[in-house]
Amino acid sequence: MTNDKLRQGLETLLIPSITVIQQAIARLVAACRVVPVMLMLAVLLSGCVDCDVGIRFDTPNRGEIIQHIQLGERLQSLSGSAVQEWLKLIRQRTRSLGGKVQQTSTQEITVQIPFSSSADLEEKFNQFFDSILNPGQLATDDATLLPVNSHLTLNHSNFLLVERKQLQYEVDLRSLGVLSSSGDVLVSPAAVISLEFSLTTPWGARHTTRTDAIRPDVYNGGRKLVWTLVPGQQNYLETVFWLPSPLGIGTIGIVLLVIVGRYLRYPRSLKLSPLENHLPTL
Repeated sequence: MTNDKLRQGLETLLIPSITVIQQAIARLVAACRVVPVMLMLAVLLSGCVDCDVGIRFDTPNRGEIIQHIQLGERLQSLSGSAVQEWLKLIRQRTRSLGGKVQQTSTQEITVQIPFSSSADLEEKFNQFFDSILNPGQLATDDATLLPVNSHLTLNHSNFLLVERKQLQYEVDLRSLGVLSSSGDVLVSPAAVISLEFSLTTPWGARHTTRTDAIRPDVYNGGRKLVWTLVPGQQNYLETVFWLPSPLGIGTIGIVLLVIVGRYLRYPRSLKLSPLENHLPTL
């Protein structure tokens, strides 16, 4: 009887301790399995996608959206069929927006989409760039790219001879990363995608002084600004630039033509003052 009580007492003390040790060992083994997978994915997917998107204004209402996309060779070999489907989607979206695609290699393409107004630019940019940042087809059997939210806004004001344009772009890259099938983040966002945004204008542009806005690199005396977007963070950029107003310049041109035409038709009446025009002729 005493031995049975002693055995029961030892079991009561030891079994919980053994259970805790087993759980700790299991967690350690699981961690040892996850770490190599994370390291392997970080190596395989490093530099997955490089996206450089640019907006070029030729006139106040005309220009081009230029998108350069370069895929890493490791990503191409990891999921070649999924990548080709994604590139096919980009070609289809580009053609539907009236643009064209130049493919220099299996991993690199350049997209050119014209726009004819501020509203047209805003609509086409948001449609196209959303498809670039949310490639639902670009996935492997064990990992999937997360969606990204972005939006571009372009406001303009007319000051007779010139137009003032304010461009704002906000893109949330906090959700960008690679998820496992169980929902765990396997690779940091910076290892998945590299993004740059540029703006080219004839008269140059200046960036905003807001503290939460990204500061751009300035080229060609301000005619080209380049922002490097930070993966894993919420990015906001804002810039103001001026362009000649075709409507205002056209109005001034019409007024000048009317004045010149009246002068050529009635040269003496324009030279005389109103008082002289009403004096009787002797």
